[in-house]
Amino acid sequence: MKERFQLQFLLKTSPRVLESKLSTPSGLSEWFADDVNAREDHYTFTWNGMNEEAQLIHHKQNQKIRFQWLIDQEENLDTYFEFSHEVDGLTGMVSLTITDFSEPDEKEDATRMWEQQIQNLRRLIGA
Repeated sequence: MKERFQLQFLLKTSPRVLESKLSTPSGLSEWFADDVNAREDHYTFTWNGMNEEAQLIHHKQNQKIRFQWLIDQEENLDTYFEFSHEVDGLTGMVSLTITDFSEPDEKEDATRMWEQQIQNLRRLIGA
């Protein structure tokens, strides 16, 4: 049974810049996957030549974007991965929250993977 977890990161960037890196295939392929293609709300993410397919299930401009892996849909799992962001009123920095699901014994690996991906994102946007 997959369990939900959240990670939060502060980034020195604007919501508009971050939005382009989180919601567009070209932006996602710069830091999240080797390649990303989209046809309407169907996204194909490629890592090391292997494809993973997801459906965009919710997008609120400059606030939140949520995807669900098609394999999880086929198994009727109520899981997703989501990027939500808002400007921190105290620091003016953007607070990025990632929500994801993993098996309990894989949570540490999933957390490390997200931390590495966010390092890539920080380098990309100069944050």
